[in-house]
Amino acid sequence: MIPAALLFLASLVNDVRSLIARHDLATADRITRAYQSQAGNTSELAAAISWIARGAVEARQYDQAENYAAEARKLSDELLRTRRLDTDPWLPTALGASIEVHSEVLNARGERAEAIVFLRKQLALYGSTSIGERIRKDLNLLNMVGKPAPPLDEREWLGPKPVPLSALMGHPVLMFFWAHWCGDCKAEAGIIASMMEQYGPKGLKVVAPTRLYGYIAGGMEAPPEVEKQYIDHVRRQFYPMLNSVPSPVSTENFLVYGASSTPTLVLLDATGAVRFYHPGAATEGELAAQLRRVVGK
Repeated sequence: MIPAALLFLASLVNDVRSLIARHDLATADRITRAYQSQAGNTSELAAAISWIARGAVEARQYDQAENYAAEARKLSDELLRTRRLDTDPWLPTALGASIEVHSEVLNARGERAEAIVFLRKQLALYGSTSIGERIRKDLNLLNMVGKPAPPLDEREWLGPKPVPLSALMGHPVLMFFWAHWCGDCKAEAGIIASMMEQYGPKGLKVVAPTRLYGYIAGGMEAPPEVEKQYIDHVRRQFYPMLNSVPSPVSTENFLVYGASSTPTLVLLDATGAVRFYHPGAATEGELAAQLRRVVGK
């Protein structure tokens, strides 16, 4: 039998996440401090504190959010003296969230330019790690709308052969970043298909970038050629309504567009400028409202 104390320690992040979902920051803080008194300054503690920081941002308690983010960052920096970021199961969560929350607090206080400078510095430090996509996402949220869309890497693909974004000038373009393991992506596919049906006759083009993750069903490790075949199987099984949509396969696209959340939706107007950047799923109403702004303009 596993000792109750060990069960308590092992469940910290899940417990904190559940409490944050119920907007109970006080209890989340209390159990985190109880954990800290027993286990000390661990990477899971840093991750839990970073979740409380996110909860404080959602509650618009910006001073608290900044304090929790700073604590999570300090713990992460101390732990990184003895280990690499991506060899620890909790440090990417802790450090990534501490960076994200600090930038969100700066932006909420009207210091958008400072937030952008901060994120660019963090991208220079951690762009080659697992949190690089997340930092790029946060930077894009502040800085991408209104800018020309970066080109896509189209050297590998599934479905019809993609054309460069530059060749689609004159058309609005919706990019749907998806992952083979992503349930929300499967749910979003029907909405994308509905948008194609409504706005395709008005010129809308759709591109569905995806990437390799190094594994297939059940988390089984797989070499690129095996995973690519598996992704094509998933695409045909769960996305038949999008079979006419080109799907570039590239990690670089996800890095450039900061698609650490899947799905990520990016809408370009006919000039190739980004008009909507949305990590996570969007409702049909939300997406249709954005498309009405650009289709035909």
